[in-house]
Amino acid sequence: MTAPALDVRGLRFAYPDGTVALEGVDLTVAPGERVAVLGPNGAGKSTLVLHLNGIHLAQHGSVAVGGRPVGKATLAAVRRAVGIVFQDPDDQLFMPSVRDDVGFGPAHAGVRGESLEQRVRVALGAVGMGDHLEAAPHHLSFGQRRRVAIATVLAMDPEVLVLDEPTANLDPAARRELLAVLASLDLATVVVTHDLPFALESCARSVVLDAGRIVADGPTVDLLADAEALAAHRLYLPRGFDPRLAGPTVG
Repeated sequence: MTAPALDVRGLRFAYPDGTVALEGVDLTVAPGERVAVLGPNGAGKSTLVLHLNGIHLAQHGSVAVGGRPVGKATLAAVRRAVGIVFQDPDDQLFMPSVRDDVGFGPAHAGVRGESLEQRVRVALGAVGMGDHLEAAPHHLSFGQRRRVAIATVLAMDPEVLVLDEPTANLDPAARRELLAVLASLDLATVVVTHDLPFALESCARSVVLDAGRIVADGPTVDLLADAEALAAHRLYLPRGFDPRLAGPTVG
């Protein structure tokens, strides 16, 4: 049987001041599956993300990526397998050109010459930015920088893509472009977001994380249709938005 792309079991994590951020989290994501992680501020979403590629290591419980336990001995392989795109693309874009930014990771991993050029072109093509190889990232729009940041991760040929608040500061056109990018990718994807309509549009399945625990897991349309349960975890849909009428657009 194929191992899950992500397999989190009984994950518990407390910060040095004693604050418990995660308490017994279980989450399995299949290869190619897209899952949204929803929850209010302080729910533990960012802490969970930092465990998925070993930035934090489990204090209790376990995290596995493609069957590999996440630990000190596997960190290099895990970080190649799990690509995280953080909320601010400028945290990931620091080179003079788009080509240099997207090629930085593979080059650091030893990819050279035509193989490196191919990695860069394929990654930029996947996010619709193939015509911007020589552009300076700071001259791009915010939405374009977001897509280039995704390309920097795709160039590493990951097994899992993690997007942290991917629609933050995007205008409607850039948001639609991002949805198109997600629809074209065939890899396990975790979308951490406060944007409930985007979760519906991008992910057939969602989980709700609150106070460090997974409190709901199921079809996104069903979770979002229960306004009372959402409100209990400080989650709210835009006024007048009916998830059963909107329906998923990516799957």
